[in-house]
Amino acid sequence: MTLKQLAKKLNVSISTVSKALNDSHEISKDTIKRVKELAALYNYVPNKSALSLKQSKTKTIGVIVPNILNHFFAKALVGIEKEATKNGYQIIVCLSNESLKKEQDNIQWLTNGSVDGLIFAVAEETIVERESSHFKKLLDLNIPFVMFDRVLEDVKTDKVIINDTEAGYKATKSFINQGRKKIGLINCIDNLNVAKLRQTGYEKAIIETFGELNQKLILKTSINNIQDKIKMFLNENELDAILAIDNVTGVIAINIAKSLKFSIPKDISIIGFADSLIARYAYPTLTTLDSRPDLIGSTACKQLIHRLDSNQLDSTFPKLTVIDTKISSGGSF
Repeated sequence: MTLKQLAKKLNVSISTVSKALNDSHEISKDTIKRVKELAALYNYVPNKSALSLKQSKTKTIGVIVPNILNHFFAKALVGIEKEATKNGYQIIVCLSNESLKKEQDNIQWLTNGSVDGLIFAVAEETIVERESSHFKKLLDLNIPFVMFDRVLEDVKTDKVIINDTEAGYKATKSFINQGRKKIGLINCIDNLNVAKLRQTGYEKAIIETFGELNQKLILKTSINNIQDKIKMFLNENELDAILAIDNVTGVIAINIAKSLKFSIPKDISIIGFADSLIARYAYPTLTTLDSRPDLIGSTACKQLIHRLDSNQLDSTFPKLTVIDTKISSGGSF
């Protein structure tokens, strides 16, 4: 859809449409509303953006992550940046701060002609609200993008993930192979699909080995007052192992277990996820399932650049890449 076509449909001049889209004081509010509504209906993209995205190359990639303070996303960015630089691209990084609106605003800003494609880890609010229209609009506009770690199943685009179900299963089987029988799970991020998948893996291993699942051994909670909740969880269930869905929880579990005079890992074994930086500051150090964020980041960037350089912008056949996890060395297992 062009300015000329919009003007023809509205029976006004091209100049009027252009001024209306830019909120000119020369145009009435009613006309501005009519123009913008029709432009949105036809997914109108200004010429400068269309030229940038479809004809010329900015050699720039937009990256949107939920939180730069999260060590996983920080390491993923390192992987993205290294791969981008190796291929002659630069990156622009934006934060969603787990907000759906901020994520949408970032997309709108980045796709004004600033970047050739996008890489995302989806915001928590987007996942909770099950909102995907802003991603589907990118597909309609043929703007290439890759999701990593946190993804939306109903969006048909390239994705790079770890096998979270297998990771949860692998960690739980490791406890079982140690002879542990009262294996608890602590889940503080149940809103996220990665947490649900990790718990699915845990449940599969428990049922496969013991024949049934004891729901009392699963603690779903928020980070608020988590110390008290974990202390009660340990006191009430005589646990000999804990799988923490995230590493902050794993470190807290170590501290609480020590305060209750548990010997780690003799009395209780603990495994967490992903953040090796936090894990090494626990005593004993927290054993983790390494999510390999730098590899995830570089792989996501590589897939996007392949789309860009080969002009394969059609996402009819999206590629899913699954990265294996591995249990890192640590003193809590």
